[in-house]
Amino acid sequence: MGMWAYAGRQTGRYVLELAGAFLLAAAVAALSQTGARHGTGPYLSAFFARLDEIAHWQFGQSAMSSLPVASEIARALPVTFELVGPGLIVALVVGVPIGLLFGAGRYFRPVAPFIQVVTAVPVFCMALLALWLAHHFGWKISHAGSLQFWSTLMRDAGGLEAIAIPALIVGASGAAAIQLALHRAVSGAMREPFYENLRRMGLGGFEIDRAYLPPYAMIGFFRSLGEIALSLLAANAVVEWMFGWPGAADLFIHSVALHDWNVAALVLLVFAGIVITADFLGQLGARAIAGAAP
Repeated sequence: MGMWAYAGRQTGRYVLELAGAFLLAAAVAALSQTGARHGTGPYLSAFFARLDEIAHWQFGQSAMSSLPVASEIARALPVTFELVGPGLIVALVVGVPIGLLFGAGRYFRPVAPFIQVVTAVPVFCMALLALWLAHHFGWKISHAGSLQFWSTLMRDAGGLEAIAIPALIVGASGAAAIQLALHRAVSGAMREPFYENLRRMGLGGFEIDRAYLPPYAMIGFFRSLGEIALSLLAANAVVEWMFGWPGAADLFIHSVALHDWNVAALVLLVFAGIVITADFLGQLGARAIAGAAP
């Protein structure tokens, strides 16, 4: 299958997955209609009505603030990216070298199962520990609800405390996903027949790793891009809730608690769209690196 045919197939899958996300959003938003929970018939009627509205980018109003749902998301989503952005940087800085080290390093490979156990610690537990440390040492972890962190950090380091610990927790979750993806890709490449054949030809392990493993690592990274995005967003949801970070995930939790289904539906749609888009771009990137015969 050529690259263009593969891209067309992935595009079709991408469109179908986005359509599924729209259906899910409509199913949740239908609960906001009066009488939708009084039976199957009223719910289906509300579902198709909300599906038509969402298809025309009409998301209704928030039951919490009486503001348009789109404006609520537009306010909260940049605050989420304000946390996910530094978390992604931490994830790359930590996860890439650890994944390569424990995937290709012969002396470090036996320690990999222990690393998997450590990275499997729930984000909730890490956040609880961080909250205790912040309380014990008097660190200020708060957010004013506006995009003030970067301007503060440009002036001085005063805003660093507000972002450092939450970003480290989100980044740790992303680093675990990146490390696992690279470890899988590199370990799988080292089990390929060509690896042992090159060793028999006299090439050293370091030479083979340097020349042949980077493409495998890149392919593994891109193929797991959706999984990495999901890990970052899931950790971000826990951190926003526990640290009172007023982003989109915190807005989603409050909207579900207060039965504001229009807001919950749009947050789900946006987050699902991010993960689906990341997976789509990752599959195309992996195929571009792999070539015609992955």
